[in-house]
Amino acid sequence: MKNTFLSGCLLFCVSAAPALAEWGFSGGQTPNAFIQTGDMTLELQCDRLRFAPVGYADSEDIVKKQSLSIRFMKNGSTEVGSFQAGQGNATLRVVDNYPVEVVFQDPADYQFILDQIAANAILNLSMADQDVSYGLFDLKGSGKVIRSLRSSCGSAPQAVNNTMEAPEGVVYCGGGQVKRQIEYLILDKADGEWDAIVTVNGDTTRAMTAYSYFGNAQPPQGFVVALLGEDRSEFLVFKDGNMNWIEYGDYQYNQCN
Repeated sequence: MKNTFLSGCLLFCVSAAPALAEWGFSGGQTPNAFIQTGDMTLELQCDRLRFAPVGYADSEDIVKKQSLSIRFMKNGSTEVGSFQAGQGNATLRVVDNYPVEVVFQDPADYQFILDQIAANAILNLSMADQDVSYGLFDLKGSGKVIRSLRSSCGSAPQAVNNTMEAPEGVVYCGGGQVKRQIEYLILDKADGEWDAIVTVNGDTTRAMTAYSYFGNAQPPQGFVVALLGEDRSEFLVFKDGNMNWIEYGDYQYNQCN
């Protein structure tokens, strides 16, 4: 949930100064803009952000609550906008044993966040239900690296060439506020590491298959394959008797054809 408003000085339960460091940008296969201090790191990727707070306990707390308040301040005392990431609009999880990764269901939400970061002075990542800050970041110089990020993400080969044939077969439907229709196809001939394609609402992307369930020896009943999209999307395919479904984000998409 995003909003813009003016407020007075926030009384944080944790007193902290914004992280004073320079923003950087890294191109390559996974472009990202980042700011790093001795204790904290914030990384902005094409479609998600990663935040490594001071302690692992904070990462656990964020994921357990499945909520993170992303607040934008034009100076040290005036909040001008915020986004409440949580169930219904994002998935929060710990990756690489430490950072919290926030994957947004609606790309427009993430673009709003990037716009606000580029336009303001301080970013406050805090608890959603109270004024306890996990970390403050100085946003000076963020506008330039976000422009580089958007340029690289726009030119990155994340979308499949329009000449690629869309899959035909089982169609899966569902979702929350945004309804989606999903299809996939396992290719007879792999394109490098990409051996499948997935189509969501008419947009097709390459994917790689994984037949193990996150490394677990015993997958859940009905698990068929995981499809790991080139755009970092993840689809879990299930079949149990006459039931076919896909799990994508926080939603289950059932066969609808």
